[in-house]
Amino acid sequence: MSQLRFPKSTTHAADVLRVATYNIHKGVRGLGPRKRLEIHNLVLGIEALDADLVFLQEVRSFNHGEARAFPDPHRGWPRAAQSDYLAPDGYQAAYRTNAITPDGEHGNALLSRWPMLGEAGHHDVSDHRFEQRGLLHAVIDWNGTQVHTIVAHLGLMHSSRMRQVDRIAAFIKAHVPPGELLVLAGDFNDWGERLGAPIKAMGLRRAEHAGSPTQRTFPSRVPVFSLDRIYVRGLRCVGTHVPRGPAWARMSDHLPLVAELELVDE
Repeated sequence: MSQLRFPKSTTHAADVLRVATYNIHKGVRGLGPRKRLEIHNLVLGIEALDADLVFLQEVRSFNHGEARAFPDPHRGWPRAAQSDYLAPDGYQAAYRTNAITPDGEHGNALLSRWPMLGEAGHHDVSDHRFEQRGLLHAVIDWNGTQVHTIVAHLGLMHSSRMRQVDRIAAFIKAHVPPGELLVLAGDFNDWGERLGAPIKAMGLRRAEHAGSPTQRTFPSRVPVFSLDRIYVRGLRCVGTHVPRGPAWARMSDHLPLVAELELVDE
């Protein structure tokens, strides 16, 4: 694999929370005889992000068909769940299934450099039987402060996404106390940039750095759309970055989005 381009800095201050969201396309690219396994390269890519929290979508715990297609015991389909396999040393991994497929399943994951408090939860936000969608909710202890995290992957139709945003709002109201920090991140599939207002109405703001353009993440080879988003409450964004280059374009059809966050001054 060609050399990875890292974020602007691979170190950050202790009072900065670096968050990344990444749709990893189940660790596989291509079709037919050109199908290739990228999960091993993704290990290097995720480590290079040096993020405190990595929100992952399209993650597989198991898939019998892919295991048969890539049987090499060293560079083939990992025996461990992808969330555990991708977690850098010292990180905790949480995974919850969204969709059941003929050969396996896939869902959302969170990798955390900071301790997770309790068990991660799953909340079904499926809008119809053809798309199984869910939220992964975990609470992180960051420097003694609780941070609620929600990993999301919304549907392909705008009407579905609007109803899913309503369900996210209801989930937050029921499960996240009003005064606590919150990071909602994932693949929102919001091609028309139409979800901003309803998400803002929840009290969340999009993690964007003043004066910088919106970060485009899809498709990875020539990114045009900003499908991957990070929204926050009680935090402010001090910088964003999208790693680019041939290596990143190869690993998934999405590029990762990285944001650096600080506590809002009281």
